[in-house]
Amino acid sequence: MDTEMTFEVYLLDKKIDRQKFQEAEPERFKEWESVFQKVSPDSFTMQKKFLINPIRRKYLIDL
Repeated sequence: MDTEMTFEVYLLDKKIDRQKFQEAEPERFKEWESVFQKVSPDSFTMQKKFLINPIRRKYLIDL
């Protein structure tokens, strides 16, 4: 059985800096977090497919 993925882990997996995203766009962050908690990670990805890359480019994790 799969362990439940958290929104924070999901963002890490997508290479999105949670803190930068949350500070810059708190309303969008809260909305995404809320949706993520209600659906599977795959479903969330499908719903936000064309929004994830622009967010990743804006808030890319510094490696």
